[in-house]
Amino acid sequence: MSDDFLLHVVQDGPPEAPPLLLVHGSGASGACWEPVVAALAERRRVIRVDLPGCGQSPPASSYGVPEQAGEVAAALDGLGAGAVDVVGHSSGGYVATALAERRRDLVRSLVLVSTGPVPEALSPQPLLLRALLAPPFGPLVWRVRSAAMIRRGISVTAAGPVRVPEGLVADVRGMSYRTMRAVLRGNGAYIAAKGVPERLAGLGVPVLVVFGAADPRWDPVSARRYEVVPGARVEMLPGVGHMPMLEAPEKVAGLVLGFVAPGR
Repeated sequence: MSDDFLLHVVQDGPPEAPPLLLVHGSGASGACWEPVVAALAERRRVIRVDLPGCGQSPPASSYGVPEQAGEVAAALDGLGAGAVDVVGHSSGGYVATALAERRRDLVRSLVLVSTGPVPEALSPQPLLLRALLAPPFGPLVWRVRSAAMIRRGISVTAAGPVRVPEGLVADVRGMSYRTMRAVLRGNGAYIAAKGVPERLAGLGVPVLVVFGAADPRWDPVSARRYEVVPGARVEMLPGVGHMPMLEAPEKVAGLVLGFVAPGR
């Protein structure tokens, strides 16, 4: 079902169950979580948001990570969800971290999936992504993107063939190049100012890090940087790339549910 907030919100699962917030990465939407929602919703009230300018959410005046986190906080307050467990994919992990920095009262725990910890951990990007995202060709290629190109752009960060949800393809197609570039700049500024492990180290939030051992976007070894966070748990997924929820949905759902279970 959908709720009418500034950010587009979709909920699944029992309304009385403990809430679990899913935050997508750059240029994606809540539809990217489709393969794991059914399993998560058996035990949790699953809340998916489309971040500003993504999916079915309206554009924003700023795409800084703290500002995006503020929009998410406002949506949670509107829902009356109270404290939630938060799962963020890729740069969605930055928004999740910023949410904990801004509103510690709203965050019970954090699960970061394929979230690059520091700028220097970024690997050389696949050629297709460079063509889509960077000038001089980015604006031109963006305007003529086909559904097949979008699927390929998403799939190229996986370690093997994946099924890309049709809703995600449609949502990505509707995003503007200007918004995508602004989001990327905001993400870069956030981790350049302070790395994610350093941000998390003093928050006292339980943290699970899930990383594909074959991630082509971020050096998989960099996941170990999160070990500086007191009590943080790092799970490496063999043979998985940057899209674990599409590549290994059962494993991801199991890790998330096991970590956020009451009394863990």
